[in-house]
Amino acid sequence: MSHTFKAGDFLVYQLESAFAMLRLLAVDEEPEGRVWHLAGYNEFFPDIESAEAALASPENFTKALAHAALTERAFQSTQSATLANHPLTQDDLAPLNAWRESEDHPVSNISIRLLLGFR
Repeated sequence: MSHTFKAGDFLVYQLESAFAMLRLLAVDEEPEGRVWHLAGYNEFFPDIESAEAALASPENFTKALAHAALTERAFQSTQSATLANHPLTQDDLAPLNAWRESEDHPVSNISIRLLLGFR
């Protein structure tokens, strides 16, 4: 998989009958492989056009998951596409920074869909 995503990207992925949004906070290159840092949102959209339109006001999104660190395998298990890139704020990065500053750095090998409670 080529690394075409960058921090600040809003990513869309499909559930059975809706689309949902993720935010790429960072990608760390580790000796074991890439670690993908994502945030997940509560909003659902009936189609891609609705998701794109909602990105006019991303500050209205509510986070279901402020930060998750995933392995490359876990990240790849959910096909996603970039819709837009917006600069990350300190509020966006605070959960990632807390993870980096903690002594424990859990990295999940479970898909973001499962972490958010979707199958």
